[in-house]
Amino acid sequence: MFADRAKIFIRSGKGGDGHVSFRRELYVPNGGPDGGDGGRGGDVIFEVDEGLNTLQDFRHRGKFTAKDGEPGGKRRCHGKDAEDIILRVPEGTVIKEAESGKVIADMSGENRRQIILKGGKGGLGNQHFATAAMQIPKYAQPGQPPKELWVNLELKVIADVGLVGFPNVGKSTLLSRVTNAQPKIANYHFTTLNPNLGVVDLEGAKGFVMADIPGLIEGASEGIGLGHEFLRHIERTKMMIHVVDAAGSEGRDPIEDIYKINTELAAYNPEIANRPQVIAANKIDLIYDEKEESPVERLRKEFEKEGIRVFPISGVTGAGIKELLYYVSEELKKLPDKLVVFEPEYFPDEELIYVDLPYTVEKEDNIYVVEGPKIEKMLGYTNLDSEKGFAFFQKFLKDTGILDELEAAGIEEGDTVRMYGLQFDYYK
Repeated sequence: MFADRAKIFIRSGKGGDGHVSFRRELYVPNGGPDGGDGGRGGDVIFEVDEGLNTLQDFRHRGKFTAKDGEPGGKRRCHGKDAEDIILRVPEGTVIKEAESGKVIADMSGENRRQIILKGGKGGLGNQHFATAAMQIPKYAQPGQPPKELWVNLELKVIADVGLVGFPNVGKSTLLSRVTNAQPKIANYHFTTLNPNLGVVDLEGAKGFVMADIPGLIEGASEGIGLGHEFLRHIERTKMMIHVVDAAGSEGRDPIEDIYKINTELAAYNPEIANRPQVIAANKIDLIYDEKEESPVERLRKEFEKEGIRVFPISGVTGAGIKELLYYVSEELKKLPDKLVVFEPEYFPDEELIYVDLPYTVEKEDNIYVVEGPKIEKMLGYTNLDSEKGFAFFQKFLKDTGILDELEAAGIEEGDTVRMYGLQFDYYK
Protein backbone atom coordinates (compact mmCIF):
# COMPACT_ATOMS: atom_id res chain seq x y z
CA MET A 1 0.00 0.00 0.00
CA PHE A 2 1.08 3.56 -0.64
CA ALA A 3 2.80 4.92 2.48
CA ASP A 4 2.40 8.64 2.98
CA ARG A 5 2.74 8.80 6.77
CA ALA A 6 5.15 7.44 9.36
CA LYS A 7 6.05 8.07 12.98
CA ILE A 8 9.70 7.57 13.89
CA PHE A 9 12.13 8.17 16.76
CA ILE A 10 15.35 10.03 15.95
CA ARG A 11 18.38 10.61 18.18
CA SER A 12 21.59 12.46 17.50
CA GLY A 13 24.92 11.26 18.85
CA LYS A 14 26.34 12.18 22.25
CA GLY A 15 29.53 14.19 22.29
CA GLY A 16 32.57 12.32 23.52
CA ASP A 17 33.72 13.17 27.05
CA GLY A 18 36.83 15.22 27.63
CA HIS A 19 39.69 13.30 29.21
CA VAL A 20 41.42 13.81 32.56
CA SER A 21 45.14 13.03 32.49
CA PHE A 22 48.50 14.57 33.39
CA ARG A 23 51.87 14.51 31.72
CA ARG A 24 53.99 11.64 32.99
CA GLU A 25 57.35 12.01 31.32
CA LEU A 26 60.84 11.24 32.46
CA TYR A 27 62.59 14.32 33.87
CA VAL A 28 59.25 16.24 33.94
CA PRO A 29 58.06 16.15 37.55
CA ASN A 30 54.54 17.38 38.32
CA GLY A 31 53.54 17.44 34.66
CA GLY A 32 50.55 19.60 33.78
CA PRO A 33 47.14 18.47 32.51
CA ASP A 34 47.09 16.95 29.00
CA GLY A 35 43.60 15.46 28.69
CA GLY A 36 42.27 15.63 25.13
CA ASP A 37 38.85 16.77 23.90
CA GLY A 38 35.99 14.46 22.98
CA GLY A 39 34.70 14.07 19.42
CA ARG A 40 31.43 15.48 18.08
CA GLY A 41 28.33 13.27 18.06
CA GLY A 42 26.65 12.50 14.75
CA ASP A 43 23.87 14.70 13.35
CA VAL A 44 20.48 13.44 12.15
CA ILE A 45 20.03 14.76 8.59
CA PHE A 46 17.06 14.48 6.23
CA GLU A 47 17.75 14.56 2.51
CA VAL A 48 15.46 14.55 -0.55
CA ASP A 49 15.88 11.50 -2.80
CA GLU A 50 14.45 12.01 -6.30
CA GLY A 51 14.02 8.25 -6.70
CA LEU A 52 11.53 7.92 -3.83
CA ASN A 53 7.80 8.59 -3.97
CA THR A 54 6.59 6.98 -0.73
CA LEU A 55 7.62 6.73 2.93
CA GLN A 56 7.60 2.94 2.73
CA ASP A 57 11.15 2.65 4.11
CA PHE A 58 9.97 4.04 7.44
CA ARG A 59 7.02 1.67 7.88
CA HIS A 60 9.11 -1.26 9.09
CA ARG A 61 11.81 0.55 11.02
CA GLY A 62 10.90 3.17 13.60
CA LYS A 63 14.13 4.19 15.34
CA PHE A 64 17.15 5.96 13.85
CA THR A 65 20.16 6.78 16.02
CA ALA A 66 23.40 8.54 15.12
CA LYS A 67 26.63 7.32 16.70
CA ASP A 68 28.34 8.97 19.67
CA GLY A 69 31.62 10.84 19.46
CA GLU A 70 34.72 9.16 20.86
CA PRO A 71 36.08 10.36 24.24
CA GLY A 72 39.34 12.29 24.34
CA GLY A 73 42.59 10.63 25.27
CA LYS A 74 45.77 11.45 27.11
CA ARG A 75 48.58 13.44 25.54
CA ARG A 76 46.01 15.91 24.14
CA CYS A 77 44.56 13.29 21.79
CA HIS A 78 41.23 14.40 20.28
CA GLY A 79 38.40 11.85 20.14
CA LYS A 80 37.11 10.94 16.68
CA ASP A 81 33.96 12.72 15.43
CA ALA A 82 31.03 10.39 14.76
CA GLU A 83 29.46 9.93 11.33
CA ASP A 84 26.13 11.63 10.64
CA ILE A 85 23.02 9.56 9.91
CA ILE A 86 21.23 10.57 6.69
CA LEU A 87 17.54 9.72 6.24
CA ARG A 88 16.36 9.91 2.63
CA VAL A 89 12.78 10.97 1.95
CA PRO A 90 10.70 11.85 -1.14
CA GLU A 91 10.26 15.49 -2.10
CA GLY A 92 7.23 16.95 -0.38
CA THR A 93 7.83 15.26 2.98
CA VAL A 94 6.89 17.44 5.96
CA ILE A 95 8.61 16.66 9.26
CA LYS A 96 6.57 17.48 12.38
CA GLU A 97 7.21 17.23 16.11
CA ALA A 98 4.96 14.32 17.07
CA GLU A 99 3.39 15.65 20.27
CA SER A 100 2.57 19.21 19.19
CA GLY A 101 2.17 18.60 15.46
CA LYS A 102 4.34 21.66 14.76
CA VAL A 103 6.34 21.74 11.52
CA ILE A 104 10.11 21.25 11.90
CA ALA A 105 10.96 21.19 8.20
CA ASP A 106 9.33 20.89 4.78
CA MET A 107 11.55 18.97 2.36
CA SER A 108 10.29 20.82 -0.71
CA GLY A 109 11.46 23.39 -3.23
CA GLU A 110 15.03 24.47 -2.54
CA ASN A 111 15.20 22.66 0.79
CA ARG A 112 16.93 19.44 -0.28
CA ARG A 113 18.98 18.74 2.84
CA GLN A 114 18.46 19.78 6.45
CA ILE A 115 20.01 18.93 9.81
CA ILE A 116 17.11 18.16 12.15
CA LEU A 117 19.05 17.17 15.28
CA LYS A 118 22.62 18.27 15.86
CA GLY A 119 25.02 15.92 17.57
CA GLY A 120 26.43 16.91 20.94
CA LYS A 121 29.71 18.81 21.02
CA GLY A 122 32.68 16.98 22.40
CA GLY A 123 33.70 17.88 25.94
CA LEU A 124 36.93 19.74 26.66
CA GLY A 125 39.80 17.85 28.26
CA ASN A 126 41.23 18.99 31.59
CA GLN A 127 44.07 20.78 29.77
CA HIS A 128 41.61 23.66 29.18
CA PHE A 129 40.77 24.20 32.86
CA ALA A 130 44.14 24.93 34.39
CA THR A 131 44.19 28.33 36.10
CA ALA A 132 46.46 30.14 38.52
CA ALA A 133 44.16 29.02 41.33
CA MET A 134 43.81 25.44 40.07
CA GLN A 135 46.90 24.15 38.28
CA ILE A 136 45.96 20.47 38.42
CA PRO A 137 42.26 20.30 37.48
CA LYS A 138 40.83 16.85 38.13
CA TYR A 139 37.79 17.38 35.99
CA ALA A 140 37.01 17.55 32.28
CA GLN A 141 33.94 18.63 30.43
CA PRO A 142 31.48 15.86 29.60
CA GLY A 143 30.32 15.64 26.02
CA GLN A 144 27.00 17.30 25.33
CA PRO A 145 24.13 14.84 25.63
CA PRO A 146 22.28 13.62 22.55
CA LYS A 147 19.02 15.16 21.39
CA GLU A 148 16.09 12.88 20.76
CA LEU A 149 12.67 13.39 19.31
CA TRP A 150 9.59 11.57 18.05
CA VAL A 151 8.60 13.00 14.68
CA ASN A 152 5.76 12.46 12.25
CA LEU A 153 6.59 12.30 8.56
CA GLU A 154 3.83 13.34 6.16
CA LEU A 155 4.15 13.21 2.39
CA LYS A 156 2.16 15.99 0.74
CA VAL A 157 2.13 15.67 -3.02
CA ILE A 158 3.60 18.60 -4.99
CA ALA A 159 1.36 19.47 -7.94
CA ASP A 160 -0.07 22.61 -9.53
CA VAL A 161 -3.51 21.09 -10.07
CA GLY A 162 -5.40 18.47 -8.07
CA LEU A 163 -8.15 16.26 -9.45
CA VAL A 164 -10.84 15.84 -6.80
CA GLY A 165 -14.19 14.11 -6.77
CA PHE A 166 -16.04 11.02 -5.62
CA PRO A 167 -14.64 7.57 -6.39
CA ASN A 168 -15.22 6.18 -9.87
CA VAL A 169 -15.98 9.50 -11.58
CA GLY A 170 -13.08 9.09 -14.03
CA LYS A 171 -10.18 11.01 -12.48
CA SER A 172 -7.64 8.27 -13.17
CA THR A 173 -8.86 7.90 -16.76
CA LEU A 174 -8.51 11.66 -17.32
CA LEU A 175 -5.02 11.76 -15.78
CA SER A 176 -3.80 8.83 -17.88
CA ARG A 177 -5.16 10.43 -21.05
CA VAL A 178 -3.52 13.85 -20.62
CA THR A 179 -0.22 12.97 -18.91
CA ASN A 180 2.48 10.34 -18.86
CA ALA A 181 1.06 8.88 -15.63
CA GLN A 182 -0.11 5.27 -15.70
CA PRO A 183 -2.52 4.82 -12.77
CA LYS A 184 -4.17 1.46 -12.25
CA ILE A 185 -7.79 1.78 -13.35
CA ALA A 186 -10.69 -0.57 -12.63
CA ASN A 187 -14.45 -0.26 -12.39
CA TYR A 188 -14.94 -0.31 -8.63
CA HIS A 189 -14.71 2.13 -5.75
CA PHE A 190 -11.37 3.07 -4.22
CA THR A 191 -9.38 1.46 -7.00
CA THR A 192 -6.95 4.39 -6.66
CA LEU A 193 -5.22 4.04 -3.31
CA ASN A 194 -2.35 6.42 -3.89
CA PRO A 195 -1.95 9.87 -5.46
CA ASN A 196 -0.69 9.72 -9.03
CA LEU A 197 1.32 12.55 -10.56
CA GLY A 198 1.59 13.42 -14.23
CA VAL A 199 2.94 16.28 -16.32
CA VAL A 200 0.54 17.95 -18.78
CA ASP A 201 2.37 19.20 -21.88
CA LEU A 202 0.49 21.73 -24.01
CA GLU A 203 1.51 23.01 -27.44
CA GLY A 204 1.96 26.77 -27.34
CA ALA A 205 1.10 27.02 -23.63
CA LYS A 206 2.78 26.42 -20.31
CA GLY A 207 2.42 22.88 -19.01
CA PHE A 208 1.69 21.95 -15.41
CA VAL A 209 1.81 19.08 -12.93
CA MET A 210 -1.49 17.35 -12.22
CA ALA A 211 -2.25 14.98 -9.33
CA ASP A 212 -5.08 12.49 -9.10
CA ILE A 213 -6.17 12.75 -5.46
CA PRO A 214 -7.82 9.44 -4.53
CA GLY A 215 -11.61 9.41 -4.25
CA LEU A 216 -13.18 11.24 -1.36
CA ILE A 217 -16.41 10.39 0.43
CA GLU A 218 -18.71 12.13 2.87
CA GLY A 219 -17.07 12.34 6.27
CA ALA A 220 -13.56 12.32 4.80
CA SER A 221 -12.59 15.43 6.80
CA GLU A 222 -13.45 13.49 9.96
CA GLY A 223 -11.20 10.63 8.95
CA ILE A 224 -14.00 8.37 7.66
CA GLY A 225 -12.80 5.98 5.00
CA LEU A 226 -9.35 7.09 3.89
CA GLY A 227 -10.20 10.78 4.19
CA HIS A 228 -7.21 12.17 6.06
CA GLU A 229 -4.89 9.91 4.10
CA PHE A 230 -5.86 11.77 0.93
CA LEU A 231 -6.91 15.28 1.92
CA ARG A 232 -3.36 16.23 2.92
CA HIS A 233 -2.28 15.88 -0.72
CA ILE A 234 -4.55 18.76 -1.77
CA GLU A 235 -2.78 21.22 0.52
CA ARG A 236 -0.08 22.21 -1.99
CA THR A 237 -2.24 22.49 -5.11
CA LYS A 238 -2.90 25.96 -6.53
CA MET A 239 -6.08 24.96 -8.32
CA MET A 240 -8.53 22.06 -8.39
CA ILE A 241 -10.34 20.31 -11.23
CA HIS A 242 -13.54 18.96 -9.75
CA VAL A 243 -14.43 15.84 -11.74
CA VAL A 244 -18.06 14.71 -11.64
CA ASP A 245 -20.04 11.98 -13.35
CA ALA A 246 -22.34 14.20 -15.42
CA ALA A 247 -24.25 11.19 -16.70
CA GLY A 248 -25.12 10.08 -13.18
CA SER A 249 -24.20 6.55 -14.25
CA GLU A 250 -24.18 5.35 -10.64
CA GLY A 251 -27.39 7.09 -9.66
CA ARG A 252 -25.77 10.12 -7.95
CA ASP A 253 -26.60 13.75 -8.63
CA PRO A 254 -23.45 15.59 -9.89
CA ILE A 255 -24.53 18.90 -8.31
CA GLU A 256 -24.95 17.27 -4.90
CA ASP A 257 -21.56 15.55 -5.34
CA ILE A 258 -19.81 18.89 -5.83
CA TYR A 259 -21.40 20.44 -2.76
CA LYS A 260 -20.55 17.38 -0.65
CA ILE A 261 -16.90 17.36 -1.70
CA ASN A 262 -16.55 21.13 -1.17
CA THR A 263 -18.05 20.69 2.30
CA GLU A 264 -15.36 18.12 3.10
CA LEU A 265 -12.62 20.40 1.79
CA ALA A 266 -13.88 23.33 3.90
CA ALA A 267 -14.14 21.16 7.00
CA TYR A 268 -10.55 19.98 6.54
CA ASN A 269 -9.06 23.37 5.71
CA PRO A 270 -11.22 26.41 4.78
CA GLU A 271 -8.33 28.01 2.89
CA ILE A 272 -8.20 25.05 0.49
CA ALA A 273 -11.93 25.27 -0.25
CA ASN A 274 -11.42 28.89 -1.40
CA ARG A 275 -8.82 28.03 -4.02
CA PRO A 276 -9.81 28.30 -7.70
CA GLN A 277 -11.88 25.45 -9.07
CA VAL A 278 -13.07 24.32 -12.47
CA ILE A 279 -15.64 21.59 -13.04
CA ALA A 280 -14.97 18.74 -15.47
CA ALA A 281 -18.39 17.28 -16.29
CA ASN A 282 -17.15 13.83 -17.28
CA LYS A 283 -18.79 10.87 -19.05
CA ILE A 284 -20.81 12.98 -21.50
CA ASP A 285 -20.52 10.01 -23.89
CA LEU A 286 -22.99 8.21 -21.58
CA ILE A 287 -25.68 10.93 -21.71
CA TYR A 288 -28.49 9.61 -23.90
CA ASP A 289 -31.77 11.04 -22.56
CA GLU A 290 -32.35 14.32 -24.43
CA LYS A 291 -35.93 14.83 -23.18
CA GLU A 292 -34.84 16.35 -19.87
CA GLU A 293 -32.57 19.33 -19.31
CA SER A 294 -28.94 18.53 -20.02
CA PRO A 295 -26.99 17.77 -16.81
CA VAL A 296 -24.17 19.96 -18.16
CA GLU A 297 -26.59 22.91 -18.41
CA ARG A 298 -27.81 22.21 -14.88
CA LEU A 299 -24.22 22.36 -13.65
CA ARG A 300 -23.57 25.60 -15.54
CA LYS A 301 -26.69 27.28 -14.13
CA GLU A 302 -25.70 26.24 -10.61
CA PHE A 303 -21.98 27.07 -10.57
CA GLU A 304 -20.98 29.48 -13.36
CA LYS A 305 -22.84 32.30 -11.59
CA GLU A 306 -20.29 31.70 -8.78
CA GLY A 307 -17.43 32.10 -11.25
CA ILE A 308 -16.72 28.36 -11.54
CA ARG A 309 -16.44 27.29 -15.20
CA VAL A 310 -17.97 23.98 -16.33
CA PHE A 311 -16.38 21.94 -19.15
CA PRO A 312 -18.20 18.91 -20.58
CA ILE A 313 -15.61 16.19 -21.27
CA SER A 314 -15.22 12.49 -21.93
CA GLY A 315 -12.19 10.72 -20.53
CA VAL A 316 -12.91 7.85 -22.87
CA THR A 317 -13.32 9.68 -26.20
CA GLY A 318 -11.21 12.75 -25.35
CA ALA A 319 -14.02 15.21 -26.14
CA GLY A 320 -13.65 18.62 -24.47
CA ILE A 321 -10.38 17.81 -22.71
CA LYS A 322 -8.22 20.15 -24.80
CA GLU A 323 -10.42 23.16 -23.99
CA LEU A 324 -10.32 22.26 -20.28
CA LEU A 325 -6.52 21.99 -20.14
CA TYR A 326 -5.84 25.26 -21.98
CA TYR A 327 -8.27 27.07 -19.66
CA VAL A 328 -6.47 25.66 -16.60
CA SER A 329 -3.10 26.71 -18.04
CA GLU A 330 -4.33 30.29 -18.51
CA GLU A 331 -5.81 30.40 -15.00
CA LEU A 332 -2.55 29.18 -13.47
CA LYS A 333 -0.76 32.16 -15.04
CA LYS A 334 -2.94 34.45 -12.90
CA LEU A 335 -1.91 32.71 -9.68
CA PRO A 336 1.33 33.31 -7.77
CA ASP A 337 4.07 31.10 -9.20
CA LYS A 338 5.14 29.98 -5.78
CA LEU A 339 5.29 26.53 -4.27
CA VAL A 340 3.20 26.07 -1.12
CA VAL A 341 5.83 25.39 1.55
CA PHE A 342 5.00 24.89 5.21
CA GLU A 343 7.03 27.22 7.42
CA PRO A 344 8.93 25.85 10.46
CA GLU A 345 7.16 26.20 13.80
CA TYR A 346 9.34 24.00 16.02
CA PHE A 347 13.10 24.49 16.39
CA PRO A 348 14.89 21.58 18.09
CA ASP A 349 18.03 23.65 18.79
CA GLU A 350 15.97 26.04 20.91
CA GLU A 351 13.55 23.55 22.43
CA LEU A 352 16.11 20.95 23.52
CA ILE A 353 18.54 22.84 25.75
CA TYR A 354 21.18 21.55 28.15
CA VAL A 355 23.87 22.91 30.48
CA ASP A 356 27.24 21.21 30.32
CA LEU A 357 29.83 23.08 32.41
CA PRO A 358 31.65 20.45 34.48
CA TYR A 359 32.34 20.18 38.17
CA THR A 360 33.55 17.46 40.55
CA VAL A 361 32.62 16.51 44.10
CA GLU A 362 35.35 14.66 46.03
CA LYS A 363 36.13 13.91 49.65
CA GLU A 364 39.63 14.76 50.85
CA ASP A 365 40.61 14.37 54.55
CA ASN A 366 36.98 14.62 55.74
CA ILE A 367 36.42 17.76 53.67
CA TYR A 368 34.10 17.73 50.66
CA VAL A 369 35.82 19.55 47.80
CA VAL A 370 33.73 20.97 44.95
CA GLU A 371 35.65 22.25 41.94
CA GLY A 372 35.01 23.22 38.34
CA PRO A 373 34.71 26.24 36.02
CA LYS A 374 30.98 26.46 36.77
CA ILE A 375 31.79 27.02 40.47
CA GLU A 376 34.69 29.34 39.75
CA LYS A 377 32.56 31.49 37.44
CA MET A 378 29.69 31.72 39.92
CA LEU A 379 31.93 32.71 42.83
CA GLY A 380 33.53 35.38 40.67
CA TYR A 381 30.35 37.44 40.36
CA THR A 382 28.47 36.60 43.59
CA ASN A 383 28.82 38.65 46.79
CA LEU A 384 28.41 36.05 49.51
CA ASP A 385 28.60 38.69 52.27
CA SER A 386 25.15 40.00 51.32
CA GLU A 387 21.95 38.20 52.27
CA LYS A 388 20.70 38.33 48.67
CA GLY A 389 24.00 37.00 47.32
CA PHE A 390 24.07 34.11 49.80
CA ALA A 391 20.46 33.18 48.91
CA PHE A 392 21.49 33.13 45.24
CA PHE A 393 24.45 30.90 46.16
CA GLN A 394 22.18 28.41 47.94
CA LYS A 395 19.79 28.33 44.99
CA PHE A 396 22.72 27.77 42.63
CA LEU A 397 23.87 24.74 44.63
CA LYS A 398 20.37 23.28 44.53
CA ASP A 399 19.55 23.99 40.87
CA THR A 400 22.84 22.62 39.54
CA GLY A 401 22.45 19.36 41.47
CA ILE A 402 25.56 19.96 43.60
CA LEU A 403 23.61 19.49 46.86
CA ASP A 404 22.24 16.18 45.56
CA GLU A 405 25.75 15.00 44.68
CA LEU A 406 27.08 16.02 48.11
CA GLU A 407 24.35 13.98 49.77
CA ALA A 408 25.02 11.06 47.43
CA ALA A 409 28.68 11.26 48.49
CA GLY A 410 27.60 10.83 52.13
CA ILE A 411 27.80 14.37 53.51
CA GLU A 412 26.18 14.94 56.91
CA GLU A 413 25.23 18.05 58.86
CA GLY A 414 28.28 19.81 60.25
CA ASP A 415 30.67 18.42 57.64
CA THR A 416 32.96 20.91 55.86
CA VAL A 417 32.66 21.91 52.21
CA ARG A 418 35.42 23.74 50.33
CA MET A 419 35.07 25.60 47.05
CA TYR A 420 38.32 27.22 46.04
CA GLY A 421 38.94 29.88 48.73
CA LEU A 422 35.47 29.47 50.29
CA GLN A 423 34.97 27.02 53.16
CA PHE A 424 31.73 26.46 55.12
CA ASP A 425 29.88 23.89 57.20
CA TYR A 426 27.00 22.00 55.65
CA TYR A 427 23.51 22.30 57.16
CA LYS A 428 20.16 21.52 55.57
